[in-house]
Amino acid sequence: MSTESQHSFSSILSVNPYKETYFNGLSSFLSETSTPEFSKDQFVISYLDTKEFMTALIEISKNISNDDLYDAINSKAYDELALDQAVEYQMQFIESFSNLDDENRFFHVFIVDPLDIAQTFTNSIEKVKYLDVIIPTPLLIKSLYSKEIIDSNGVHCFIYIQENDAFITIYSDKEFVYTKSIKYSLIDMHERFCEIHGERIDYSNFFDFFTKHSLKDTQSEYKEYFIRLYKELFANINDVLTYAKRAFEIEKFEHVYIGSQVETVTKLDEMLEVELHIKSSDFHFDYGLESDDTYVDELHALMHTYTTVSEDDRYASNFTVYHRPPAFMKRESGKLIVLAAASFALAFAYPVTYWALDYAQQLQEELLKQESIEVRNIKITRESSIKNKRADKSKALTLLNTERQEYIDKKNTLIKIHDVKVNYPMKGKLLASITKDLNKYGVKLESLAYNETNATKIFDLNLVSSKDRKITKLVEHLTEKYSGKFKYNIEKIYYDEDSHVYLSLLKVEIL
Repeated sequence: MSTESQHSFSSILSVNPYKETYFNGLSSFLSETSTPEFSKDQFVISYLDTKEFMTALIEISKNISNDDLYDAINSKAYDELALDQAVEYQMQFIESFSNLDDENRFFHVFIVDPLDIAQTFTNSIEKVKYLDVIIPTPLLIKSLYSKEIIDSNGVHCFIYIQENDAFITIYSDKEFVYTKSIKYSLIDMHERFCEIHGERIDYSNFFDFFTKHSLKDTQSEYKEYFIRLYKELFANINDVLTYAKRAFEIEKFEHVYIGSQVETVTKLDEMLEVELHIKSSDFHFDYGLESDDTYVDELHALMHTYTTVSEDDRYASNFTVYHRPPAFMKRESGKLIVLAAASFALAFAYPVTYWALDYAQQLQEELLKQESIEVRNIKITRESSIKNKRADKSKALTLLNTERQEYIDKKNTLIKIHDVKVNYPMKGKLLASITKDLNKYGVKLESLAYNETNATKIFDLNLVSSKDRKITKLVEHLTEKYSGKFKYNIEKIYYDEDSHVYLSLLKVEIL
């Protein structure tokens, strides 16, 4: 909302359409409301989760005029991203100034299926009637720089965990660079936690531990599994940052901000800094806003901050289709009513002008007929469009199931390849080390066997030595040298009178 718009509205309402939470903003005070109502004097803002839209960096020739820019970007997006030509996607874009090119301009393009918007905002729009702004979540972060809440340059990474989504967004020198949705929403993390734990636990128990327990202090049985879950999260974040470094030629990340939609006791930023060795802070900023004791979702705070930034200092990328109707005098119905009222006034004031009233009524009837025809045509067109899109959806689901099965097959293949790459070198390294120790203590190896049962991996080494003391010293050395890595077991050493040597079976278990 521009400065002028601030004077036109008495309050601001921010909407989270995924959890259906609403925060009213009056001056600098925020308060949550469970019963939002339409008011023509309030400005309404909402957002799209990162997983709801596609994004791409599109290159456009500088010879394209600004008037033709949208058509050029639209056409190139359909071609480069292989979009379904039957779907009329909504597109918004912002220019990127980090790519310097004498012949071309670069634009970050955000692409949304209109049906997704309709499904996401169905419940919210029934309550508030209009949405003045629907903005992609990553672009809200621009207001942190515009309001100088973050005043440093460099490359910053923002990570935010929501119930239905989690995203990573990168800004460089205060400008948007890249965003990605990751499968570590609270719902996704709960599913993964159950897999790690090996049994199903209620989401409420998971949520309670996530929000109220500190990994430093708790002795809960869940602690070990949460540590593994967080390590997987940080590994995924590191993979995304590594990709971004290559793709956008980033030398290093100056700062990482990480937080969640709900208040937590565990300091995710401290854990992340230890894991990635990048300076990290909590995704919680001083917006200059006041509230009661209710915990304010950071996205709600960002939306309220966004509305106070001038149009020149923010990203304009509005996906709303729920516009306010124009002023009464600018509506066709309003003009018609005014015309009818004037006709009546003239009829009563000047009897000779009664014919004007008849004319106005005929005009009204004609307009309504035309409007009825237009509405009917729109209805037929939309019904046809819905039918086509349902058919496309069915095809897409079939394709998705096929792709999902291919993904599972490829995943299983990669797991097997990984097992071969990791386990075989480990076995070779182990045998090489043991061979050196055998030579050192003058013990020979008669035969070697390997077996694997469930998670237990065991080598059977049949040892031969001229003295039993050599075998004993060898076992003592191995136990001391590889403590914690391997477990050794030797039951007995016996003497073979025929060959005049000592024999023994040494079992080596890989821990």
